[in-house]
Amino acid sequence: MTINEKFVMMLVMNKKNNSAEQIINRFGGQSALASLLGRRQSTVQHWVKTGRIPSQWHKTLLKIAREKGIALEPNDFITKETQIIEPAGGRLGVLIVGLGAVSSTFIAGVEHVRRGMGRPFGSVTQMATIRLGKRTEKKAPLIRDFVPLAGLGQLVFGAWDPIPDNGYEAAVKCGVLDRNERIEPVADFLKGIKPMSAVFDSQFVKRIKGTNVKKARTKLELVDAVREDIRRFKATHRCDRLVMIWCASTEKFINSADVHQDLESFKRGLKENDERIAPSMIYAYAALTEGIPFANGAPNLTVDIPVMEKLAVDENIPICGKDFKTGQTLVKTVIAPMLKARMLGVDGWFSTNILGNRDGEVLDEPENFRTKEESKLGALEYILQPELYPELYGDAYHKVRINYYPPRGDNKEGWDNIDIFGWLGRRMQIKINFLCSDSTLAAPLVLDLVLFMDFAKRAGLGGIQEWLSFYFKSPQHASAVYPEHDLFIQQTKLKNTLRWLMGAEQITHLGLEYYRLD
Repeated sequence: MTINEKFVMMLVMNKKNNSAEQIINRFGGQSALASLLGRRQSTVQHWVKTGRIPSQWHKTLLKIAREKGIALEPNDFITKETQIIEPAGGRLGVLIVGLGAVSSTFIAGVEHVRRGMGRPFGSVTQMATIRLGKRTEKKAPLIRDFVPLAGLGQLVFGAWDPIPDNGYEAAVKCGVLDRNERIEPVADFLKGIKPMSAVFDSQFVKRIKGTNVKKARTKLELVDAVREDIRRFKATHRCDRLVMIWCASTEKFINSADVHQDLESFKRGLKENDERIAPSMIYAYAALTEGIPFANGAPNLTVDIPVMEKLAVDENIPICGKDFKTGQTLVKTVIAPMLKARMLGVDGWFSTNILGNRDGEVLDEPENFRTKEESKLGALEYILQPELYPELYGDAYHKVRINYYPPRGDNKEGWDNIDIFGWLGRRMQIKINFLCSDSTLAAPLVLDLVLFMDFAKRAGLGGIQEWLSFYFKSPQHASAVYPEHDLFIQQTKLKNTLRWLMGAEQITHLGLEYYRLD
């Protein structure tokens, strides 16, 4: 039975197991609940039949639930409509902006997995399980068996890059993968990935000299050129759906301006070659106008501007970003929640990195480093919440440094020195030295985002996909709320979103029902 056939079965099951029935079952079933309420069982049976519990009973049930240690919240009474999710069949085109270290590592890795020559370690969609129901039920299927995701065999790759190297040449030059063990066995496949000419502006990335670049009189013409690339790729490779993801270099820092506020201003800016419209925005706008989900793996201002967010909502297209959470910030979003959870204070947090790949060279330019710095600095303040805990974090000093060091290549090294204090103000230190391959950590994130963004589109989820903040240093979020950076809260949000989409019960981890004596 295929995952899509299983999903059809789940739809039927979900219709039978409505929200009213789920609540009744928590109390032990129809007879048990009727007895607790002092009512006839036919009353409770009617609730199951209609799929809702009348509002006048909500307060009573919540009171009994508290007394009995049963997990029940007001929003549990809301009737949940089954989410209609389109099948994952057909070919999924993966359009990648940038064919450098991350992209070539990702593509080569997928091909190894498809041929049975490697394992997708680091990929949540391929390796992780998801708990369903109570712990005593011991239900924990793989996410890819629970959710109708596209299979790896359905993926078709395309890319743009200002450097004309094909996938094989890029992988060899970047040096992330072992040439004999990981590149040569899939050389023919990688050589077939030839980059389309890129939208490139050296004013946004000064350290790269692009030769495989589109020429046009206006930025609006560049949008049209990218849209033509998209249509041609889809037709040539007979793709049923597409996803676009930015894996290119970090652009220089820019602020959101009037040209980014609405569609009329943005289109006028495209026609007039407004210097505040970055190449990444041209790709994102082209993707959204073609109805394609867009994910931003770099920290530059791209889809996190009002015009893109509104367009994504109006056209019901998923967007997410920004900046893949891979190395030092991944560690930071684990350690900082630990300190806050235990109410340990922080005097200072000094972070420095050395790396020697193209990313390191680009970030050696001050304007580009500022974009990255903004992304890396934000997480700590949001996690520690100094405005709520001024004694613990109000004076914390946070410094981030990135140094370009060519001999290290893609093997980034991140040092963290954390000065903390505890009981009665006693000072202590934590020191972390994380030696990692940046692209090795990023590649499985690209895979997960591609599959989840395609899933979101088929599930009808348009606009910002905050449930995917798990993958980003600077997660895009609604303007009315602050971003959530805690890795484990992000993971809970991701998995509960998948449960909700599939009609499964949310996991709150309350667990009082395991300790009831009756």
